[in-house]
Amino acid sequence: MIRPATQIRPAMGSGFPTLLHKEFMRFWKVGLQTIAAPVVTALLYLLIFSHVLEDRVQVYGSLPYTAFLIPGLMMMSMLQNSFANPSSSLIQSRITGNLIFVLLPPFSHRQIFLAYLLAAVARGLIVGACIWLVALFFVVLPVKAPLWLLVFAVLSCWILGTLGLIAGLWSEKFDQLAAFQNFLIMPATFLSGVFYSIHSLPPFWQAVSGWNPVFYMIDGFRYGFFAVSDVSPWHGLAIVLAVAIALSLFALRLLARGYKLRS
Repeated sequence: MIRPATQIRPAMGSGFPTLLHKEFMRFWKVGLQTIAAPVVTALLYLLIFSHVLEDRVQVYGSLPYTAFLIPGLMMMSMLQNSFANPSSSLIQSRITGNLIFVLLPPFSHRQIFLAYLLAAVARGLIVGACIWLVALFFVVLPVKAPLWLLVFAVLSCWILGTLGLIAGLWSEKFDQLAAFQNFLIMPATFLSGVFYSIHSLPPFWQAVSGWNPVFYMIDGFRYGFFAVSDVSPWHGLAIVLAVAIALSLFALRLLARGYKLRS
């Protein structure tokens, strides 16, 4: 008697780790470009600004300017790379036409969101950790509040990763994505206290900085190192958490509707 062939079915839910692995390996396979290059860029900023301003700028009392600068450079690079990972992945998939392979499997919009976001957070944290290791050759930074450091690092990468996902969904060509980076991400990061304390600014610009969420990300992250910040870390955490929740809900809604994906 011939038995019917047994059909092997894939395990339910196995698609999510596959998509996550794919997004992680996207940047890991080209680490020279996605990890080493941002570290070199941050090192150049550190060499130039620390050489020029080390003896001219005092922050938080007696804190050396080089020590003050390193957390800002770390966070700036983490944010930019967290944004770049999902945005570049989606725009490349749309242009090359392989986005269909993400849409055909029975992924939920939450699975797609988490896969792209976790890979973005991973890339941001890896870049930040590498910059920290390189910076140890210049100055050893204390970590006085490690929990605050970790919370602000993860939430900040999450926010920019979500923003990168939204930008990737909205952009139909690289020019639109570049405009998003040049007119929103870059000004927000450079005008957020990476290179200076906002207390050194005139009152008007201090008020303007208060409307920039990236300022609270960098200020809270810096608090994790020195236990000193320009504003209360609890105030910064409330703003950062609110922005993370709002952007996540918005991105999930876009994915649930299939915005610019299924048309």
